[in-house]
Amino acid sequence: MTSFLDQTLTGFLDQAAARQPAPGGGSAAALTVALSAGLAAMAARFSAQQVGDAEELAIQADQLRHRAAALVDEDARAYQAVLDTRRGCGAGSSTAREAVQHAAIVPLQICELAGQTATLAVRLATDGNPNLRGDAITAALLAEAAARSAASLVRINIAAGAPDAGLSPRAAHAASQARAALRELKLLTDDTSMSPR
Repeated sequence: MTSFLDQTLTGFLDQAAARQPAPGGGSAAALTVALSAGLAAMAARFSAQQVGDAEELAIQADQLRHRAAALVDEDARAYQAVLDTRRGCGAGSSTAREAVQHAAIVPLQICELAGQTATLAVRLATDGNPNLRGDAITAALLAEAAARSAASLVRINIAAGAPDAGLSPRAAHAASQARAALRELKLLTDDTSMSPR
């Protein structure tokens, strides 16, 4: 399979809209986290005067971006494995259950990265360069949406037969982390003294 990341943006969007199983919701959520982390990294790099550890935050955001980007293709492979094993072995086979479990683990990883990215982005929206506040807010909102989406995919895959093995609570915790970051962001954006981007 050719990497979705090697395509043009138009090509990826066309494939997402096509009548084919992938890229689907998990790949889109992973790409959203990667984009969110990229915006956070940019905001950090412009915030050296405001935030003492701005460079470390930029490095952290880059690591989150790379990890999330790798999950764009991994999610598509995991879902394809579910389809292949169901066709070849049947939905109730142990091989199919293992494939569904892996298909639940990938969005869990996406959800956890999204929670971390939202937290980092809110810190930059609060303390970083005010000229990049809009970018940091966008990063936080995107990350929170991706966390909720990925947590839903975990629940769907568990309902489809994946053993839970603690996946649901971990996904719920990561989505909660992103929501908590958004609550902080709401306080920031409710501040009427905020200057426009």
